[in-house]
Amino acid sequence: MRDAFIRALSELADQDPSIVLVNGDLGFGVLNDFIANRPTQYLNAGVAEQNMTAVACGMALEGARAYTYSIANFTTLRCLEQLRNDVCYHDANVTAVSVGGGFSYGQLGMSHFATEDLAILRALPNMTVVAPSDPWQAAELTKQLHKRGGPTYLRIDKDKAGLPPAPEDVVLGKVRVVREGGDVAIFATGGILGEALKAADMLAEEGIAAQIVDVHTIKPFDAEGVTAAAGRTGVVITVEEHNIVGGLGAAVAEAVLEAGVPVRFFHRIGLNDEFPSVVGDQRYLRKRYAMDSDAIVAAARKGLNRNG
Repeated sequence: MRDAFIRALSELADQDPSIVLVNGDLGFGVLNDFIANRPTQYLNAGVAEQNMTAVACGMALEGARAYTYSIANFTTLRCLEQLRNDVCYHDANVTAVSVGGGFSYGQLGMSHFATEDLAILRALPNMTVVAPSDPWQAAELTKQLHKRGGPTYLRIDKDKAGLPPAPEDVVLGKVRVVREGGDVAIFATGGILGEALKAADMLAEEGIAAQIVDVHTIKPFDAEGVTAAAGRTGVVITVEEHNIVGGLGAAVAEAVLEAGVPVRFFHRIGLNDEFPSVVGDQRYLRKRYAMDSDAIVAAARKGLNRNG
């Protein structure tokens, strides 16, 4: 996804000279072409993410369209005060780009996990929060975020859902139903959408039709689209590579409850409000913390009172 983002940003930068990329001293294998061909639109702030964000905000207040770039927890949690007080309070044109969302850097331990970022960033006024599911979607949403402007957060992870490109179907702030089904509604955000699609295939073998909804935009939240999808089945499962507190599951629950949608079963799949104590690659950690296709299938069976 990061390659797709950089390609899209490069295209935008060639069209818009106000774009500047402020980097936290990493990712040069991906950024080399951008740096070589657009040297006046690039700044390495060093391993100092708080300064990176403050500098980007200052440049934005002087007319730049600034992008910060680092590993997910460093771009967000390390410089939360700068995002809140500088970027969001001033409604500045700064896009915080995070690579390695969720368990992407699973071998490096919890200091490199990003499992609270969606909850924290969606709580900031003026902030737009996006987590694409595929590289092509990352590219399309990069363009739409640039058009939208203001404080924005683009969360990229190493996995992908594997859906065929359909840029015309991706609209910032609107959910996308990627598979129809009348028995259970499964909402997912980010690359872990692929686990939901795999679970849908497994459930189909048992005669269960799962509706799969891609929630690539966490804020502004498409409450109307979510409640419509939830109301079709009454059995709702949310899937996120993130703490279940305050993330996608919370947003879906808020929308469903406030709209009075009759839901008879609701289950959140994600990290159960804990710091992971083990390390491993992304897929291993999903299984270890019951966030994979098997866990989704088990939740669907429970919601439908089937033993499988």
